Amino acid sequence: MAWDYDLIIVGGGPGGLTAGIYAGRARLKSLLIERLIHGGQMMTTDLVENYPGFPDGVSGFELSDRMRKQAERFGLEVLAGEVLDLQPGPPHTVVLEDRQLTAGAVIISSGAGYRRLEAPGEHEFTGKGVSYCATCDGALYRGHTIAVVGGGDTALTDTIFLTRFADKIHLIHRRDALRGEKVLQEQIFASEKVEIHWDTVVQEIQGAEAVERVRLKNVKTGEEAALEVTGVFIFVGITPNSGWLKNRVAMDEWGFIFTDEQMATDIPGVFAVGDVRHKLLRQIATAVGDGAIAAFAAEHYLAAHHRGGKA
Repeated sequence: MAWDYDLIIVGGGPGGLTAGIYAGRARLKSLLIERLIHGGQMMTTDLVENYPGFPDGVSGFELSDRMRKQAERFGLEVLAGEVLDLQPGPPHTVVLEDRQLTAGAVIISSGAGYRRLEAPGEHEFTGKGVSYCATCDGALYRGHTIAVVGGGDTALTDTIFLTRFADKIHLIHRRDALRGEKVLQEQIFASEKVEIHWDTVVQEIQGAEAVERVRLKNVKTGEEAALEVTGVFIFVGITPNSGWLKNRVAMDEWGFIFTDEQMATDIPGVFAVGDVRHKLLRQIATAVGDGAIAAFAAEHYLAAHHRGGKA
């Protein structure tokens, strides 16, 4: 049974790139397909402070670039394109717009995107004051008053980053306690630029040509208020990029893919890593671990089930 590649990796985030490094070292003929930019959400992180080996931190761009170069040094092929479907085999068929490619094993590393607030005005003002990326748009708000929505690691990290530019930041959180790392919370509480609005949700984002204000509601008291802001940064979670799979693999109610400890899905020879996987912690470090395990498991799967069958 012949195929185009031993392994195809769908998605070029830290999990996919790490899988490419390990697959290359295992001398598997491997292809990584990425539709946007290599590095995934890592590329939008200004400073990564919790990745081991960088005591002073490292930019998401630099870390991504190093991973990609390392994977290519071990022979990983890289293709720009969007995967539209996965047809289980063997061999497994990866469907793109202009071609179909086959592989003995597939690693899904398609990541996740930012979850929307679904508040009135959010869609209309996206790109006109509503943003989901502080490192992309933060510098546009130098000297401004802005709002940040969320209370997890991403919201706190990006709020800290935005203090470099904005004069005032209203941090809007629907609960009465932040969920991010304690070290991040300490920095938020210590900042004179940040005012926290507890137990509060965004009712509407308003403006004429661009964002001018947000209307808020306290979920405990019912009290409503309006804040004059020129920007709203939304960090309320992520949505897995798994729609293209058309439910071919087992997923939870949100679309995150179920795997076992070897990163294997319910389809033999198909693995999933990183943010698209159902897991407790979504970080660069955990995605890297996922990628290493999945590539190792894929190598053993190929050896056990398809020895001598590759192209």
